[in-house]
Amino acid sequence: MPSELLLPHPLSIIPFAVLLLLIATGPVLFSHYWERHYSNYALALAAITAIYYVWGLNSPLTVWHAFIEYTSFILLLASLFVVSGGILIKFESDSNSGSNTVFLFLGALLSNIIGTTGASMLLLRPFIKLNRSRIRPFHIIFFIFIVSNVGGSLTPIGDPPLFLGFLRGVPFFWALQNVWVVWLTAISLILFVFWMIDRRSDSGVPAISIVRQFRSIRIKGAKNFILLGVIICAVFLDHSVLSFIPDLHPFPLGVRELVLLGTTIYAYKFSSREVFKANEFDLAPIREVAFLFIGIFITMIPALQLIAWESKQYGSQLTVAHFYWGSGLLSSVLDNAPTYLNFVSGAMGKFDLDINVVSNVQHFVVRDSGYLAAISIACVFFGAMTYIGNGPNFMVKSISERAGIKMPSFFTYIISYSIPVLLPVFIITWFIFFR
Repeated sequence: MPSELLLPHPLSIIPFAVLLLLIATGPVLFSHYWERHYSNYALALAAITAIYYVWGLNSPLTVWHAFIEYTSFILLLASLFVVSGGILIKFESDSNSGSNTVFLFLGALLSNIIGTTGASMLLLRPFIKLNRSRIRPFHIIFFIFIVSNVGGSLTPIGDPPLFLGFLRGVPFFWALQNVWVVWLTAISLILFVFWMIDRRSDSGVPAISIVRQFRSIRIKGAKNFILLGVIICAVFLDHSVLSFIPDLHPFPLGVRELVLLGTTIYAYKFSSREVFKANEFDLAPIREVAFLFIGIFITMIPALQLIAWESKQYGSQLTVAHFYWGSGLLSSVLDNAPTYLNFVSGAMGKFDLDINVVSNVQHFVVRDSGYLAAISIACVFFGAMTYIGNGPNFMVKSISERAGIKMPSFFTYIISYSIPVLLPVFIITWFIFFR
């Protein structure tokens, strides 16, 4: 936490605001120009913030730490993207609202086992092909809502904020034991809305049972499931989790990142070319995410620091509801992992506890779990509110567009889907559990 003298000037958030505005308007107002130059704008705006911290605040380590977090983030996404691209899943089934609803529910469960990114990359193409004769943008948007975000709320593997909590001392099964009812309520409400909308897209043929519709499933590239297992295991290769894992500081890549990098290279080199071709696999989606998120990770540094300072200053006046809505709304546009840490730190500060002390975190979990539950749920759930709220969102959008699906723009996504569908669900969640 920076001291007051080192707090960034409020105007330092301008590069972040400009980047968000460009991401929102570029693909709509000047799409061809944006497609060619988005990487330049992301890097330029990141450079402005980095220069401000290095020479203006004399705080190069702040930028370095953000870069290390970004490196870990993008290597995890890249490894899951490439490995899952080498797996082809074919369902011999008829698509209707019932089978789609079951598919998305199973995807929500899977996201807690292989993460929201892993589940998204593994299931998106099969979901598109399952609905090939009736696919609509809303199918993909609800896929983002459920599989890429809300589903991964029950384990530290599910979403990065929960994993950071696990690294700080939150028990592995804490979320599963404490928020499963919240998870089931939200998932059920979103799935019900999806079922109602998708029902209108049914062809009008008499409804038949899902069991009779499903005929077979074929998988090619199954050996890549072993690589998925390697990725999941690699998540725990951190000195703070397993003390015997060497700490390679100040080298920017730890053991975990080296394993992820090696797995990515191996999967790209040795996965079946036939499967890659069938999946229409290319590196464009991960390239787009890599450039945009280096801009986001660096330019959001001052916003996160200002938020952390405000949370510490006024933490004693904030209730569980404040932490729910504050961490949630900010997780819609900021990376939800550091947002989670900053708000948990602020909540613990109410009780004179330090997030950097494991015993303090464990005490907080037992004594004041309402705050932790509110922040955990909000940071994961609200990541679905925008395309940039969670890493998989942009990748799902990009892959879907390359498959010929016309996805809504940044603002259309929010106005036409997030606000009318998700916001009421989040209000109900707050009213029942965190009011």
